[in-house]
Amino acid sequence: MNDSEPRDSQDKYIVPGLERGLLLLCEFSRQNRTLTAPELARRLELPRSTIFRLLTTLETMGFVTRTGNEYRLGMSVLRLGFEYLASLELTELGQPLLARLCDKLNYPSNLVVRDGRSIVYVAKVSPPSVFSSAVNVGTRLPAHATVLGRVLLEDLSLSELRELYPEEHLEQHSHCTPKTVLELFDLLQHDRERGFVSGEGFFESAISTVAAPVRDHTGRIAAALGVTIPTTQIAHVNFEELLGQVRRSADELSRLLNYTPNHGSRVTALMRD
Repeated sequence: MNDSEPRDSQDKYIVPGLERGLLLLCEFSRQNRTLTAPELARRLELPRSTIFRLLTTLETMGFVTRTGNEYRLGMSVLRLGFEYLASLELTELGQPLLARLCDKLNYPSNLVVRDGRSIVYVAKVSPPSVFSSAVNVGTRLPAHATVLGRVLLEDLSLSELRELYPEEHLEQHSHCTPKTVLELFDLLQHDRERGFVSGEGFFESAISTVAAPVRDHTGRIAAALGVTIPTTQIAHVNFEELLGQVRRSADELSRLLNYTPNHGSRVTALMRD
């Protein structure tokens, strides 16, 4: 199918029942962990009989489970998620680098990608220590309010950022969160010029992060690689050494993804438009 083919002609290839089932699964979220059939019928504007058939099919396949009148996502969704992560070349190549970085620094090492306005943790290695984080593989956090997210937004122009964040004021998660798209863009410009991002308590006051971009063969940022440090320990860390380790690991993963510096890269500053 040609990418330029009109949307109307593409619609004939869509399977309505499958589309409805997938839209139903997308209604579940961290905020809506359980939903009833009437709620789903109202949200999707479908007859209850249709919702019941969809839920019965999904329950049989393990994609939803039922407790009384409430439904929640089932283990089959989690299994698909892990299979997706395992299929990523990025994850396969990055996991050994994260393990080595964690061994050297003794801090959690993370690899994240962007999904729209969110970052998603696709790989993580933590040392055996008392410092633990609620962040795990699969965790989603707001891109504009996190250090790792800032890395992943660097490639976007001001117009692309405005398309992604059309609201006048950005959602605030800490006193460090940029308040507007223009403020976010200016922050990203400085990040791009430095080649790394660091922040003390940028998203959570107790945690600081140092991260660098991972680029693919096109020169675009494919992921962000970083380490998290308890904010109370940041003053005792050899920052230059830690930063060097992070950047070298990110650069090595970029090379494994066939990135060639200065070849198709967007590392130069993007103009405001």
